[in-house]
Parts: sequence; structure tokens; C-alpha cells
Amino acid sequence: MPEKLEPMLAKLSPKLPTPDDAWGFEFKWDGIRAVAFVEGGIVRLQSRTGENITARYPEVHAMGRALGSNEVILDGEVVALDEKGRPSFEEIQQRMGLTAESEIRRKMKEVPVTYMVFDLMWHDGHSQMEQPYIERRKALAQLKLAGASWQTPPYEAGGGQAMKDASARAGLEGVMAKKLDSKYEPGKRSGAWQKIKNRNRQELVIGGWLDGEGKRRGYPGALLVGYYKDGKFVYAGKVGTGFTDKILDELNAKLKPLALDKNPFDVGAPPRAAHFVKPKVVAEFEFVEWTRGGQLRAPAFKGFRVDKPAKEVVREGG
Repeated sequence: MPEKLEPMLAKLSPKLPTPDDAWGFEFKWDGIRAVAFVEGGIVRLQSRTGENITARYPEVHAMGRALGSNEVILDGEVVALDEKGRPSFEEIQQRMGLTAESEIRRKMKEVPVTYMVFDLMWHDGHSQMEQPYIERRKALAQLKLAGASWQTPPYEAGGGQAMKDASARAGLEGVMAKKLDSKYEPGKRSGAWQKIKNRNRQELVIGGWLDGEGKRRGYPGALLVGYYKDGKFVYAGKVGTGFTDKILDELNAKLKPLALDKNPFDVGAPPRAAHFVKPKVVAEFEFVEWTRGGQLRAPAFKGFRVDKPAKEVVREGG
């Protein structure tokens, strides 16, 4: 069994793909991507960046015993569900960066997680990655993965619009569309997998901030954010909403040690009064649309993404 495996990635699409009956549709889970390696009843979780995150999510460890003698590699998302059973990115953030066992155990009680499994790449000594998606899903269903902290959410062959409508009614982020005959391509952002969102969200890198005023004096009043294109750091605008007092404290703690005396943006013109930082911190933002000038319209901060390398952050959706 491979020691590491990069997860397959999806391309953002503004609409559902056609023909409808050539695609499988799943709900999109707003959490932390994790590849699970299970051998001899032991679970090892790997993040999208290749980091071993097993210790962070003890709830998932018992999935190894549930799989018995099965040797598998699974793809899925670790999510924290809110009181209505919806994945909450704000909640999962509380578990993302923890390393101390005592802190992890304490947070387990406050913010329990569930591993949503949606693909099977390896089973009992054999790669499943050349098998079509529809066959991998059949093999995954036969494992009957349904426990207190792990589930195998269903998919639908066809019926994309009905599933997208259901996701919007349930307050979910959107749907994933996967070609029924597509193979699993590790580490590749493939058009065979597409994500269709109910709201615009974009991961961006923080390149600076503007001073806050009034109650925010001493804290960032707005963040200056950007993304990478052809190796250049592109300015995408400023974000001044979505911050709690706790987030403002975290921003100060994360950004002040990264202070930079020059503008890190290669393209675009941030405000002159900016404090610049090394572009290391990645966060997720919700917004209405991209303007013609290439900036975010009405953006709001949603949360940090410690699982995403800054250099991999690109503008989604063209």
C-alpha cells in the first residue's frame, strides 16, 4: 500500500455539467480534506498537504476496527456538524490547528467531528484508481462504513439539479459532480470532478492589513488579500467584515510576526496606508462576485485555512 497519496482535486464550475446522466452528484462537505490509510485495523489520516493529522481527530480512529481485516485507502472530508446537522467551517476551525492531546480531548466534547467518506483508492493490495468512479462507489458501499464518527454519504447518478436544489435548501455549500466513467487522478485538478457552489467562496492569501479605528484600534480594520497567477502574487481587494473579537486576536498573533517592509503584491495596487506581511496566511472568504477590475465585491472573512499552502492558492472560476 502506498505510504502517501495526494487527493484528486475538482475544478470550480458556474453551472451543472451535461449530459446529466453521465455524472454522479454528491453534496459538497465544508471541512478538512483527509486521505485515510487503514491497515491492520489502524487508521492514519493525511491532509491534502501530506501532513499526518491522525492525532487531531481521535473519533475517527475506531473506523480501523470497524474495517476489520480490510486494507484500504479512502478519500473524504472531516467535518464538524452544527445543531441542524450541517457542516460548519467555523466549527471545524476549532479543531484544525490543535496538537496538545489534552486540548484535543477537551475540544472533542465541544466540537465532535465526522469523517465523510466519498472514494476508495486502494483495497486489499490492489489499486482501485483505474476503476471508473461508479465502480469505486459500488466497492465503497460494500465496506458499509457507517459509525458514530464516520459515514458514507450517498451519491446520485444523474439528477444534478434536484441535488443542487436540495443542498441549497439544507444550507450546504453546494454539490460535487463526478464523471461516472472517470478514474481517480491523484494530485490532479481534473475537469472530471467539478464543484458547483451555492455561494461564491474563495481561498486567498493575506498580504497586508489596514489599521482599524474605534473599537478596532490596534487591530486590522481590513485585510488585503490576493492569489497566485503564473507565480505572481495578484491583489484581489480588501476585506473588512466577518471578524469576531477572537478572530481579530488571532489575526494579530498570526500577522505581526510576518511584518514586511515592502509590498508583496506583484500585480495590482493596494492602499498606500497598508501594513504589509509575508504572504503565508491563507483564509477563506465569501463574496458576491468578481468585479471587472478583478477584485472581490462585498467580501466577508469566513475562516483560516491552515490546511492549504499559500503558493497553491489560485483564483477559481476563471
